[in-house]
Amino acid sequence: MILSDRLRDIVGPSAVISSPSELLVYECDGYTIEKTKPQVVVFPTSTEQVVQIVQLCNELNVPFLPRGSGTSLAGGCLAVGGGVVLALTRMKRILEVNYRDHYAIVEPGVVNLALTNQLKPHGYHFAPDPSSQGACTIGGNAATNSGGPHTLKYGVTVNHVLGVELVLPDGRVVETGGPAEDNPGYDLTGVIVGSEGTFGIVTKLWVRITRNPEAYRTLLGVFETVDDATNTISDIIGAGIIPGALEMLDSLILQAVEAAFHFGFPLDAGAVLIMEVDGLEAGLDSEADRIKAIALKNKAREVRRATTEAERLLLWKSRKQAFGAVGRLAPSYCTQDGVVPRTKLPHILRVIQRIGEKYQIRIANVFHAGDGNIHPILLFDERDADQVQRVLKASHEILEECIHCGGSVTGEHGIGVEKIDFMPKLFTPEDLGMMLRLRSAFNPEGRCSPDKMLPTSGACIEQSKVGRRAAL
Repeated sequence: MILSDRLRDIVGPSAVISSPSELLVYECDGYTIEKTKPQVVVFPTSTEQVVQIVQLCNELNVPFLPRGSGTSLAGGCLAVGGGVVLALTRMKRILEVNYRDHYAIVEPGVVNLALTNQLKPHGYHFAPDPSSQGACTIGGNAATNSGGPHTLKYGVTVNHVLGVELVLPDGRVVETGGPAEDNPGYDLTGVIVGSEGTFGIVTKLWVRITRNPEAYRTLLGVFETVDDATNTISDIIGAGIIPGALEMLDSLILQAVEAAFHFGFPLDAGAVLIMEVDGLEAGLDSEADRIKAIALKNKAREVRRATTEAERLLLWKSRKQAFGAVGRLAPSYCTQDGVVPRTKLPHILRVIQRIGEKYQIRIANVFHAGDGNIHPILLFDERDADQVQRVLKASHEILEECIHCGGSVTGEHGIGVEKIDFMPKLFTPEDLGMMLRLRSAFNPEGRCSPDKMLPTSGACIEQSKVGRRAAL
């Protein structure tokens, strides 16, 4: 009780959770297979409170980690070993918006879509737009370097974070970067973005804001087979067209999305592609026509165009909320996050189908096709231990094949605890040793976000024998 009482002294009695029933909410993130209850959850509202909490954890030798909305999908905010979770959702102020210099200053708990909604009347938006955009926080986006449907043209979160204020694991406050472009020296901001909370706790971010495109053309291509859809993707990029977005949904996910949103998706299609180009009005029709011709050449049975803004927004709502609609298909699901070269998309999707058949698991596919970032959704019931084991084995094989194809095991969800195993398969012992030394420069005691991202097998990392095997 000493820890909880002293935390209440810092943030007030209403900003600390320590009862077992309330802590259940914080025992996992969107990766529900592995769960650990923290010792206590605290809700700071300022950098000063975060500093005091970190100093207290150091004094009592208690591990701690930051958490946003908990929409992450790899166990990134799992409290391995218990400790203190700093829930940053009450640090949600938009501190400044500078339209002349194209940046905003925000606290980490600002919801992604809330920033875009504030910018919208002025003709701007925040470009990273994960599917969880309506719930995820900008601090969480920075932690995992999130992407989204418009990554292909606009880039991932690191391309839109200009600087951060960071509370180091020893309680010191530092700033990296800032509103000016191209700061001299090492890109410490780029190092911190994507570090999944293992370097410290971000309490403020300078983010780039992007002017809204003048116009859009949004197309829906309907295909008999997944192969035809993926061949279309490669041909569009090969033709030198850079769409704002290229998203694919297969037949299984279409069933869930259509039941939820009644957009009018053809339920007998093998796959559909959402294809969007944006920019200046002049020339967009020509670009959309070229995309339509490529789709028809690849056996699209029809290509529809969103004729109104309302129709376009409904189409994107259907895509963005597809993961929520999956609850109509199964009580539980595990979303994977592999990356393969675009030309390997037909291959990896055939492999995913075979793996699903091998383990008798239904797998739905909805993903950022333009940059090869796949999101197979494995459907199961986590109350059935046998199904859980089959899902884990199937996930492992899918990610192994991504590596075999020359890709990666994550495009935007991060490593967290789920994928620690795969790090020695992606990197040499020398690479991992350098990463550990970098982390130690920020977090020498390992007290901040312990047991995340990197294997913890001591000073020596052996490629064949690595630390813990997360979730297996």
